[in-house]
Amino acid sequence: MGDIGGFIRQQRDSASMSIRQLAQASGVSNPYLSQIERGLRRPSAEMLARIAGALRLSAETLYVQAGILAEPEGDSSVATALARDLSLTDTQRRTLLDIYAAFQAENRLREEATTTKGSTS
Repeated sequence: MGDIGGFIRQQRDSASMSIRQLAQASGVSNPYLSQIERGLRRPSAEMLARIAGALRLSAETLYVQAGILAEPEGDSSVATALARDLSLTDTQRRTLLDIYAAFQAENRLREEATTTKGSTS
């Protein structure tokens, strides 16, 4: 598990939210959230989703930080930028990330085909 508590604290600070504000916005108790941030508790996926929503992040971002999901391939700054864009909905973020992943897969296949073609000549 990554340092999910530190990451949540960093995101909360970036959003200029107090721990009480985050607790209220996410529906997670203040003491429980404090324990998560200090690394004393490991939050469930449901708790992470609630916290992500309050921080206006995609749940997937917190899942990756917590080690629930694997780090997506490619430039992580793309996913980070999309996660921080408050003008996008979660569905729009997921769609853009899916499109990005599809382009990456297509390019990998093209590269593999070129490599294979070059080695058989």
